[in-house]
Amino acid sequence: MTKIIKPVFLKVRDFFREALNVALPLFRIMIPMIIVVKILKEMGAIDILGQWLAPVMGIVGLPGSMGLVWAATLVAGFFPGIIIFADLAASEMLTVGQVTVLTSMMLIAHSLPVELQIANKAGPRWLSMGILRIGGALLYGFILNQILLWGNWLAESNILLWHPETGAVSLLTWARDQIVGLMLMFLILLGIMLMMKVLDKFGLSKLLQSIFKPLLSKLGIGKEATNITVIGITLGISYGGGLIIKESRAGTIPPRDIFFALVLMGLFHSFVEDTLLMLLLGGSLWGFLVGRLIFALLAVWLLVRLLSLISDQRFQRYFFKPKAIYQVGSPADESV
Repeated sequence: MTKIIKPVFLKVRDFFREALNVALPLFRIMIPMIIVVKILKEMGAIDILGQWLAPVMGIVGLPGSMGLVWAATLVAGFFPGIIIFADLAASEMLTVGQVTVLTSMMLIAHSLPVELQIANKAGPRWLSMGILRIGGALLYGFILNQILLWGNWLAESNILLWHPETGAVSLLTWARDQIVGLMLMFLILLGIMLMMKVLDKFGLSKLLQSIFKPLLSKLGIGKEATNITVIGITLGISYGGGLIIKESRAGTIPPRDIFFALVLMGLFHSFVEDTLLMLLLGGSLWGFLVGRLIFALLAVWLLVRLLSLISDQRFQRYFFKPKAIYQVGSPADESV
């Protein structure tokens, strides 16, 4: 009996250690950023950012007050943005089209203090990723608004499907919620890594690669990044980005593939959970899901073609940190 239990125990222990090695770099990023965001929120920095964004909202056909909604989402994530939106929506009387534009922008650019640090840890420079996320959100918001105005589509009044509870939250409750959230994240990460091992064991990862490889290769993303890109798109940057950090240290994915994979994740990720969340605010799936996917694919395709015109030296200077990635097969791999 011991001969059976011991090998199983060792495999479980090694798997748990492997998951910790993936999770700890994420937590080193996320925990300080969560605290910083909380401090900024208490200091009123989100309100100031909302005032700065108010004039920009006119470009995408939204009232200036929606700048505060996007500011809260950019800094602190979806739930603060949703709560502020629920407070403002009744007085603003927004159309379905306007809410579709707003939710699309929220889905493209949110939780940037955390997600940009995760991308930065994997190699891409946080400034370039931030510009692409915010710029992509504004560009898509502008294009979508123009299309809706041209066709006079989604002009009916929006209906908010969920009214979240509002009110002050104690510091102790906030801390407890963050700890629970991080614990759940680790459990999900364990499940993802177990799923990847099962896929590898039965050869299903190769099947997954064969399905998505044609599309991703046309975008300019190599097969080495296929599985991680699919995870990032379906489950989010925290999980896909965390696994990319691991692979970047091993040097198994070329720098440009890492960059373009994270750009695609940035523009379109966690499409199940986040999309369902945005449905509660109203809006149209055609705009913030289908249209956003088409925009993300076209944007990455165009970006790959543009950046292919510049040298690796310039690419590393402006878009990617050269020391973040080890060369594939180099002796440095053994020492990481």
